[in-house]
Amino acid sequence: MDFVTALQILDSTIRLSTPLLLACLAGLFSERAGIFDIGLEGKMLIAAFFSAAVAFVTGSAWLGLLAGVAASMSLAVLHGVASITFRGDQLISGVAINFLAAGLTVLIAQSWFSQGGRTPALIGDARFEPITLPLAETLSAVPIIGQIYAEVVSGHTILVYLALLCVPAAWWILFRTRFGLRLRAVGENPAAVDTAGVSVIGLRFAAVAICGVLCGIAGAYLATALQAGFVKDMTAGRGFIALAALIFAKWRPWHALYATLLFGFLQAIALRYQNIELGEFTVPVQLMDALPYILTVIILAGFVGKAIPPRAGGIPYVKER
Repeated sequence: MDFVTALQILDSTIRLSTPLLLACLAGLFSERAGIFDIGLEGKMLIAAFFSAAVAFVTGSAWLGLLAGVAASMSLAVLHGVASITFRGDQLISGVAINFLAAGLTVLIAQSWFSQGGRTPALIGDARFEPITLPLAETLSAVPIIGQIYAEVVSGHTILVYLALLCVPAAWWILFRTRFGLRLRAVGENPAAVDTAGVSVIGLRFAAVAICGVLCGIAGAYLATALQAGFVKDMTAGRGFIALAALIFAKWRPWHALYATLLFGFLQAIALRYQNIELGEFTVPVQLMDALPYILTVIILAGFVGKAIPPRAGGIPYVKER
């Protein structure tokens, strides 16, 4: 592998890990508050559709982003009502959201656009365009450091940089603010938080709302930045990979960044190297496409170690009388 190829793979790694990172941070906030959410996939999917649909109709990627966040928030509220207000099973609620989003997006897409469950291609201002950072073109001639800055750091959409900024922001909120302290306490011992006079329900709904916003941005990024429109099931299991990355990161923001970059790197390698020939044997394309998912299972099974989730995770809180 030459240096130019390595830079291209690193560039693809950042692009591909962005939706994973946003979804992973979304799950981080939710699960830190004691609400398990396997519906990340569904929220990303419905956000991807509505962001693409609104961006196509209005010609504005920003309006598409707002529509995607609103759609994701609606499912987040639904999950919150089911699991917090009515104390339903959080896993079943998440599964229901995934099925609802998978069917609803195709149904509405076919009704609105009649293109087999997809939206028309997005062009112009309906997509987020890459941003060239200052001095990127000038420094591109500088060996190694300049090339890394120009080819890897520069040239991404604003949502990529927003996702990267969300990592220190999530760390600061969770570990340096009173809100974050209470949020983590709700996931560990909600009774103690309630005794202190803080609303357990309010904090958990706040965490679910943050989860909805981040999933909405992730879905919008898929449809209006990484790709140029919505296609059926375009999330392709990214929500579940994000959950795997969350466990791999052991519910910590900075570790979530490293974990999602690892999974993004695996996807970049799989996309880069197709039809590899090993002597007379050619590695099937399907095997390379499945490589990130296979390695996800291997990493979780053999290299995570003991990952301990929040103690009150998945348990509805019932206030003692």
